[in-house]
Amino acid sequence: MASSSRTDSPGESTFTTMDEKDPTLLGVHCQYAYCNQLDFLPFRCESCHGTFCLDHRTESGHKCAKAGEWAERRRKANMATPSLGAGKSMRQIQKPCASPACKTIIGTSLSTAVHCSTCNRDYCLKHRLNEDHDCKQLTPIGARPNKFGEHPDYAKIAFGKLKAWGVSQKASISERVLPKPKPSSAAARLVAVNNLKKIAKGDTKLAADKRIYLYVEAEAATTRSKLPSGEFFYSKDWVLGRVLDAAAKSLQVENVNNQGTDEASKLRVFHVEAGRLLEFNEKVGDALTSGNRIVLLRGVGPAVPDLIEA
Repeated sequence: MASSSRTDSPGESTFTTMDEKDPTLLGVHCQYAYCNQLDFLPFRCESCHGTFCLDHRTESGHKCAKAGEWAERRRKANMATPSLGAGKSMRQIQKPCASPACKTIIGTSLSTAVHCSTCNRDYCLKHRLNEDHDCKQLTPIGARPNKFGEHPDYAKIAFGKLKAWGVSQKASISERVLPKPKPSSAAARLVAVNNLKKIAKGDTKLAADKRIYLYVEAEAATTRSKLPSGEFFYSKDWVLGRVLDAAAKSLQVENVNNQGTDEASKLRVFHVEAGRLLEFNEKVGDALTSGNRIVLLRGVGPAVPDLIEA
């Protein structure tokens, strides 16, 4: 009885496949000349495409006339599949750790490379932390050094930015309505917070006891608007990085903090009442209280405590 078996791809896991006929029907005779045994579960040879019984299913078992053809097709199929790292030189994949005292080759399967976004270098696991490779003393790769080849003083840059922002506020006082100064008495602050709660926007699903109400403003150099500002509420459990993202979206300020390491284009959060830049990982409930004002500044460098007093 003729067999109607399917044609499998060259990438099968074995060079013989079991016939998919219903075992309840009559079987197929083994095509090996000296066997001709009726087998209800025959196997198909992927080299000569003959049908054989269990004893003669291998190429050597039935003395296959096209022995090795299936293995050759499989080998060619594997060679046609691009391997990991194809098209890249060894120098692009493997290189020494950027730490001068380390001789570890990174970029291999045994030693992965860890990229430092601060100095823009790749290190081994042992020197991956900033303290381990003395990151503060390194000039970031691709950064333009200043006149004396020293690192920029981010505290002075931030202070200059804040000073320029204050001057621009005074100069444009006739063109815009500035936020009211912080009330001096506890009663006045309470009234201001209650008024803020009436107009502040945020996620209405957030529980009332979890909300912190803030005045949010952006520096003129941060956006094209003259006075981008608003009143919003955020969760006490959020970190400042999440508040920054939400505030930038609400005020339609370009936020590229997650796209690069250039401090000149990064946004930072300045707490007006505390007079300092806030860290991204600080909790809102620990750093701010309802009625406070925060300002989005660009290009002022990492957060520096007590910036106004510096």
